[in-house]
Formats: sequence, structure tokens, C-alpha cells
Amino acid sequence: MSASASVSARRLTAAALAAGALVSLAALPATAADHARPERPKVEISAVQYDSPGRDDRSNRSLNKEWVELTNTTRHAVNLDGWTLKDESGHTYTFDHYRLASRTTVRIHTGEGRDTRTDLYQDRRQYVWNNDHDTATLRNDHGRVIDKESWGYSSHGSRH
Repeated sequence: MSASASVSARRLTAAALAAGALVSLAALPATAADHARPERPKVEISAVQYDSPGRDDRSNRSLNKEWVELTNTTRHAVNLDGWTLKDESGHTYTFDHYRLASRTTVRIHTGEGRDTRTDLYQDRRQYVWNNDHDTATLRNDHGRVIDKESWGYSSHGSRH
């Protein structure tokens, strides 16, 4: 075998081994670390209207202009049964037999009304969310904080 034939043979062998190594890497089963955890329900507080527009006269109309919106950002419905929405003073709304459809938003009003798929009512006769500062906290049915939205505070926890 000539020197040039020997070099060509070594190059072909090296190329074949490299190709085989790439194929074997692609064929290896993925490890658990290679896969992200399955998507957990992601519901977020997407908007808060804490200062009801107009006069704060505690009319049902004014109370219902105070609300919190929750948005399901996933492709799957999320069962909110037993979840809570709470302010700093301890006013708590508990979701009862409600499923938030995928990629949809529900508005939780303070006042009285008839629940629908897109609007729920706390049936209160007084305002819940403070105009100057407060925090809305959403917890799941296990008591874990899912999301929080604060206003009237700086990033260091002091009031604006």
C-alpha cells in the first residue's frame, strides 16, 4: 500500500468512526436531566383595578369596578377549586368549583353579581383593595403562593 493510499485509508476510517460516534450519541436515551419538568399550572395575576373609577360610594356598581384579573397562560384548563385570593387585611375569596380554561382570563369583582365563565363576584358590600397600597396574593389549594401583585410600595417594601 502506498503512503498516499495509507493516508486516504486512515482519513476514511477516521471519518467513519466520527460519523458512527455522532449516530450513537443521537441514539442514546435522554437522561432525566435533559428533560424539563412537565409544565405546572401557570395562573397569574394579570391586572388589578384597585381604585374603582368614579366616586367610592360603596354602591354595587362602584364595588364591581374594583377587580382582580387572573390569566391562565397554559394550553390546559386549571382547576381553581379551593384556591384563594387574599389582600393584606385578610379579606379572602375562595374559588368554588371553577375551572379556568386554557389561555383565558377571569375577572373577580368585589361586589355582588351572577358568576359567569369570565366574571366572578365576591358578593361583598365593602371595598377590599386599598387605593394607596395593598398586595393581592393568589394561593393554590395547598396554600402555596402562585402569584402576588403589590402597589403603593417601592422595591424595598416601603410606601411610595
